[in-house]
Amino acid sequence: MLKTLRRIVEEVYAAKSSNNALDILVERIRAAMDTEACSVFLLDHRRGQYVLMATDGLNKDVVGKLRIGLNQGLTGLIGAREEPLNLDNAPEHPNFYAAPGLNEETLKAFLGVPIIYRRRLLGVLAVHQGKERHFNEEEEAFLVTLSTQLAPILTRVDVSAMSPASSRRTDEATYQGVGSSTGVAIGTAVVVYPQADLSAVPDREVEDIDVELAEFETAIEAVRNDVRMMRERFATSLPPAEQILFDAYLGILDSNSLGGEISEKIREGHWAQGALRDVIQQRVRQFEDMEDEYLSERATDIKELGQRILARLQSGQNNKTDYPPETILIGEDLTAAELADVPQERLAAVVSLQGSANAHVAILAKALGIPAVMGAGEISLGEIDTKPVIVDGYYGQIYVDPPESLRKEFVYLAKEERELDASLEQLQNQPAETMDGFRMQMWVNAGLDSDASKPFKAGAEGVGLYRTEVPFMMRERFPTEQEQVTLYRQLLKAFAPHPVTMRTLDIGGDKPLSYFPVEEDNPFLGWRGIRITLDQPEIFITQLRAMLRANLGLNNLRIMFPMISNVGEFDDALTLVQQVYSELKEEYPELVMPKIGVMIEVPSAVYQARELARRADFFSIGSNDLAQYLLAVDRTNSKVANLYDTLHPAVLMAIRQAVKACHRAGKPVSVCGEMAGDPLAAVLLLAMEVDSLSSSAANLPRIKWVIRRFSLDQAKQLLRDTAAMESPIEIRAHLELALERAGLGGLIRAGK
Repeated sequence: MLKTLRRIVEEVYAAKSSNNALDILVERIRAAMDTEACSVFLLDHRRGQYVLMATDGLNKDVVGKLRIGLNQGLTGLIGAREEPLNLDNAPEHPNFYAAPGLNEETLKAFLGVPIIYRRRLLGVLAVHQGKERHFNEEEEAFLVTLSTQLAPILTRVDVSAMSPASSRRTDEATYQGVGSSTGVAIGTAVVVYPQADLSAVPDREVEDIDVELAEFETAIEAVRNDVRMMRERFATSLPPAEQILFDAYLGILDSNSLGGEISEKIREGHWAQGALRDVIQQRVRQFEDMEDEYLSERATDIKELGQRILARLQSGQNNKTDYPPETILIGEDLTAAELADVPQERLAAVVSLQGSANAHVAILAKALGIPAVMGAGEISLGEIDTKPVIVDGYYGQIYVDPPESLRKEFVYLAKEERELDASLEQLQNQPAETMDGFRMQMWVNAGLDSDASKPFKAGAEGVGLYRTEVPFMMRERFPTEQEQVTLYRQLLKAFAPHPVTMRTLDIGGDKPLSYFPVEEDNPFLGWRGIRITLDQPEIFITQLRAMLRANLGLNNLRIMFPMISNVGEFDDALTLVQQVYSELKEEYPELVMPKIGVMIEVPSAVYQARELARRADFFSIGSNDLAQYLLAVDRTNSKVANLYDTLHPAVLMAIRQAVKACHRAGKPVSVCGEMAGDPLAAVLLLAMEVDSLSSSAANLPRIKWVIRRFSLDQAKQLLRDTAAMESPIEIRAHLELALERAGLGGLIRAGK
């Protein structure tokens, strides 16, 4: 019966309206369970009554009209107990209430379950059978699972619409986006608008090129100072890895990069604002055309810098914004710079109408530990400014001008969140060790796109992934060997003596450099990763030399090759590492050969893991790309993104096979990517006996808590359970229930 669960969930979520979703729900459940009736009662919290919102098999004429008391009948009993009720003969139960006009008196068997969302009772879902019988455990589990999976969509049903118009509020609204940084926040909306409109800049004759150059230099220097001030503001709250963002901004503004290109255009006869417009728009188009979601988001950063320079050119100063305590920063396409403008102690959450979880503003929100919702495109900015707002970063929901009852609920949830985070701080010096003694290492991902904040406070034991391509992306030329040495040594020194795993340059195909363009019809299957660096050994050798030199005296470097699809690629890459090591050893006798690893992120590497394990020192499973390739799903494509799920049985099977092959050869395996920071996936990775997990520092205490609350035997039983399941929805529901039973519900929803 559970096999039909996914189909029902998908149909309900695809419904055109909330009422249509409810009708589909009761019809599909009745058919799936072969019962005579199915009904949904939702709770009107303001009036303290349950409202019949949909039924199939009972009297539809009373839908929306029938109301029963909070403690009335079997529905009221289920709501009060917040647990299922399974009866052979419902009319004989002392709490049975024959609701007028519903016509349920002749039905005997009854199964009802509560619908709960973030500890809030939403209503009751029930099925009826004419003959006396007891619904079996599988049927009960099916109905419980459905109520859990569908609770979020039922929050959108306006139960108060069935009340008299005088009792309804008309100013409150709920909007849906994508939760990009977890947590809840209550505050005041502050809407930010673009400082200037580059597209509105006209062409103009130039009277004095020297004057235009001088005005441009004044404007760009003012923006450089702005960026430096932002960097100073975050100096104590962000680790060096995140602060590289502002160094990248300064690099873009440098005379050898964006600033120099604009100056050259002015010298050709363009006025300053027109030259700025042309160069910025060209750069923005270059980034927007990139298929990689993270890189396409960088267009926003270029545009933001261009707008700041234009604002300086037009007015010479910035308008100051008043930021109240608990500011909820909201904008059309928020940038990291706009976030940095807000005094940190006043910033409670961020909401962007556009963008994704890879936007810099979402990355910094995670690093700062504040909720973020991206892609909330339906919000009217003009109507939301200065209004009270609640942001739910777990489910991506924004409540504007919420009722007092909802505000009180979120005040309580926020209090529980703070208490939970405070309690997890006690785990800083505790190992990620199961109740029966199995130990797992906890590492962080680092780099410009890292969301690692205060890693050592979170108990990080090293860096599992540093993306070296980011500094290459933020320049107009390949960085020199010495520039790379400086950058890499900064990170190695910051984490010494803990290990730092640096992934070699992962560019090409969907991640081209502006100064090294690559055009392909299918970039995800094209010239990228290790393929491009092996074909361009001069680039690869320079990077390897920089890594080895940066490691001198620290000896905490680990080098990892991306996108390895066959043994020959690893052999060729390793040969170049050994060549560079031999050459540098003559100049630096103290040089130490680092450990060399492989990323398993394409299916062929899974099936050659045994052969690769004979050569490599360690492995890291890139769960994001591995799932993408296994499922043939571009996770950035909205048309198929719903098919992407790292808990898909095929993904779990592939990871399990790779881990076994590596362990047979005695080689350690880590997992980086979304799975490493997902409490549900962590239990299964624990059961596979993965050696380490690498994710954001914000996730580390929570994942550590999961590991410490399970025994290895319990985790292995969950792995056996899920191995028999055919749908990621079934797997997710099963794991959510396991975490709730283990007292870990606060990791998958707001509150404890």
